[in-house]
Amino acid sequence: MKPNNDINWLRIARHALLIVFVASTLFPLLWMASGAFKTYREVLQMPPNLIPAQFNLDNFIELRNYFKVEIFLANSVIVAVATVVLQILVSIMAAFAFAKFNFRGKQILFLIYLAAMMIPFQIYMITLFRIFVGLHLKDTLTAVILPGTFSMFSIFLARQHILGIPDSYVEAALIDGASYPRILRSIIVPMCKSVIATIAVMAFMNSWNQFIWPLIILDSTSKMTLPLGLARVHGRFRTEYNLLMTGNLIMFVPIFSLYLFAQKYFVRSLALSGLKA
Repeated sequence: MKPNNDINWLRIARHALLIVFVASTLFPLLWMASGAFKTYREVLQMPPNLIPAQFNLDNFIELRNYFKVEIFLANSVIVAVATVVLQILVSIMAAFAFAKFNFRGKQILFLIYLAAMMIPFQIYMITLFRIFVGLHLKDTLTAVILPGTFSMFSIFLARQHILGIPDSYVEAALIDGASYPRILRSIIVPMCKSVIATIAVMAFMNSWNQFIWPLIILDSTSKMTLPLGLARVHGRFRTEYNLLMTGNLIMFVPIFSLYLFAQKYFVRSLALSGLKA
């Protein structure tokens, strides 16, 4: 009986630690969601209250006084969706080449790509800016989208997954006369749904939250994204925290919804991508 009691106490302690960890993780999100329906004074009152005294939508209306939420939100959606689609196409095609093609210098080229993952964006953002200025793409949404279409981590993740697909599938398709684009479309892509969902979630999150690059490359207010709009809520002498939480809630809901939809694919892809190196 004693060993069973020890095991039960250990299990209780483990669950208690997990509950504390989950609570500490969720509390900032709950505080943000609550603050979106509070007044400025209620957000700063002491002691603080998690539940608003009165729920109202005034913050969502007042937020338009700082920037046109619908325009900035539409720009963010355009940038995020275009980045997701292009990054999936580029990553799957590049991963297919690295996983199933044999060409001279493949391993060296792949190692160079992996090494590029360690270079911070701040190192090459000035060079990137000059390239887009030379291409006459400054102050365009295209300039915001294109850098996000290439992600070495997405290529690496897709390559690890495609390596787990037997070569016999590709060889049988070649014998039947299928071209490589047909093999990619009809065999590889249907077997990579989980990794595609993972790439989509990560690409959407990175594109949705990016701030530095749009700040550098965009000048027109009508082309700015939602994170740039939220920066306007920070005043010189006062920050409207209730409006800031409202904007953050607007930004959080699409990411959270996408993750809930693709959660099972996300976990499955991370589990399967490490089966074969």
